[in-house]
Amino acid sequence: MAKSAAGKWVSRVGSTGGGKSYKKSRPSNFYGALFVIVVLGLAATVLARYEYQNPSAGPKATPPTIGTTWYAALSIDNCGQTAPFLPTNPKYTGGFTVQPADVIKISPASSADAGNNATLAQFTREYAGLTASSTTLGYPVKGGVTTLHNGDRCPVKSKYAGKVGQVSYAYWTTIAQKAPTVTTDPSTIKFSQYLRVTMAFLPSGVTPPSPPKVTVDAMVKTAVTPTTTTTTTTPVTSTTLKRPTTPTTAGVTTTTVASTTTTTSVTTTTSPKG
Repeated sequence: MAKSAAGKWVSRVGSTGGGKSYKKSRPSNFYGALFVIVVLGLAATVLARYEYQNPSAGPKATPPTIGTTWYAALSIDNCGQTAPFLPTNPKYTGGFTVQPADVIKISPASSADAGNNATLAQFTREYAGLTASSTTLGYPVKGGVTTLHNGDRCPVKSKYAGKVGQVSYAYWTTIAQKAPTVTTDPSTIKFSQYLRVTMAFLPSGVTPPSPPKVTVDAMVKTAVTPTTTTTTTTPVTSTTLKRPTTPTTAGVTTTTVASTTTTTSVTTTTSPKG
């Protein structure tokens, strides 16, 4: 069957790749898209190489970190009376060590007492005999433990004798701070360098006092005085002895006997001749 004129025209156009008019009508943004793809590919390669050679250090850990050493001052107030200093525990290997005069050394040993876990509540959990919650305060005394609860009355011989007390915690984050922050939740008090904190059982409306001056002074002194190691070297004295002209043997006496030489004169007599 013979091809029609229209069919022949279509065949000619297909064999020429669409003809000149088709080539001219090819979209110009085709090359632009290829250029963008190439540029983005190169940029991604360069960025990946940079990140590989310069890895991110990651987010900084929240202080105090393991290896940090801070000092804080503690006080326990029972109805206006400051409780005796806590017994020290220098051999304790946890993150909180109680030093003389109720100075607390904060030196995290694990994640349990580092960062946001370095709180007053965590300290009381690690120290035997201490109890701290929103309703109860307990601390060790000679021969036992004193435990106070919200609603208990202050002792007869105390400053607030007979008044109903409640548990609270006051803290000062800097040496210069005068008015404390007061809370009933010890887990919200996070330790910091030079923190002062008072665990108190007082009548409602009474602001707990700061730890005593002796404790604050001891805290500052401990923090600013570096530990020095003194090495004592014993000087070595070199003594040169003069060599004696006459050898001497200890314990032996040498006696030199002088030799006497006697010379005898011999007289010869000659008789005269004759």
